[in-house]
Amino acid sequence: MNQEQLKQRIKELVRERNALLMAHNYQRDEIQEIADITGDSLALSMAAAATDKDVIVFCGVHFMAESAAILAPEKTVLLPREDAGCPMADMVDAEGLRAMKARYPDATVVTYVNSTAAVKAESDICCTSSNAVNVVRSLDAEEVLLVPDRNLARYIAGQVDKICHIWEGYCPTHDRVKVAEIKRAKAEHPDAPFMAHPECAPEILELADHICSTSGMYEFAASSPAQTFIVGTEQGILYRLKKENPDKTFILPSRGLICPNMKLTSLEDVLHCLETMSPRITVPEAIRAKARLTLERMLAVPRD
Repeated sequence: MNQEQLKQRIKELVRERNALLMAHNYQRDEIQEIADITGDSLALSMAAAATDKDVIVFCGVHFMAESAAILAPEKTVLLPREDAGCPMADMVDAEGLRAMKARYPDATVVTYVNSTAAVKAESDICCTSSNAVNVVRSLDAEEVLLVPDRNLARYIAGQVDKICHIWEGYCPTHDRVKVAEIKRAKAEHPDAPFMAHPECAPEILELADHICSTSGMYEFAASSPAQTFIVGTEQGILYRLKKENPDKTFILPSRGLICPNMKLTSLEDVLHCLETMSPRITVPEAIRAKARLTLERMLAVPRD
C-alpha cells in the first residue's frame, strides 16, 4: 500500500473499532495528519479520561499509553510501537523515589507525567509542562520533591515560593541544545522571538522570550504579531505550527531537536496495531489505583 492507501485503511479501522486515534505533538507529520486528537501530555490525558470510545490508539511513547490505561481502565489502550520509550522516564524508578522520599519526609512529591505508572503510584500529584507551576502553587506544602526532570524543576523553583528538592533526570533531546546554537539563531533572526520548552537547560531558558509547553507555543505563535519564530522544542511541533500559521516562518535552532522514540511510530505500525489490536498496554490494579489519584489531582487543578 502507498501512504494514501495506508491512511485510508487506518481511518476505516478506526471507525470499525470505535477507536480514538491520539498523537503527541512530536509524532511524525503523517501520524499527526490522521489523528483524531493531537496535543501535549495534558491535553491527551484529558481526552483519554473523557472519551466514550472503546479503543484508544496512542501514538506516542510508553508512559503516555500507560497514563491512558490508568485513567480509562475499561478501554483497550494500544501503543503501536511498544518499544517507544522515554529516557527521562527511565531515569527514576519506584525504589529510588522511595529512598528520596525518606530523605525528605515532609515534601509533597510532584511527578512529571513523563514517568512510569509505578513512579506515579509513589507520588502525591502529577504535572505536565503546561500546568507544572500551577500544580506546585496549588499545594499547601512548603516543601516539594520534583521528579524526574531537573530542568523543569529548576524552572518551577524560580516561579514558586517553596523549598524544592530536585531529582537529577532530564530529557536528552531538550538537554542537548547549546547556547551557541540559540545565540546564532537569534543573531540570524533578530526580530524572531525564541520560544523554549521548560525541559531545556536553565542557560537556554535565560535566552528565551517565551517559555511554555508545546500547546503554549501554538497559542503564542498564533497570537503574536511576529512573522518568524525560533522554536526550542522537538521538531514534530513544526507540522502543526506551519499548518495553523501558513504565512509565518519557524526556525529550528538545533539539529539535535529530534526524539528518536517519538519518531518510531509509522503508518504501517498504526495499521498493524488496529488490525491485530496489539500491543495492548495495561497497568496492574494495585499500581493503577494509586497512580490514578495523582493524575486526577493534577486534572483537578484549575488551568489559567
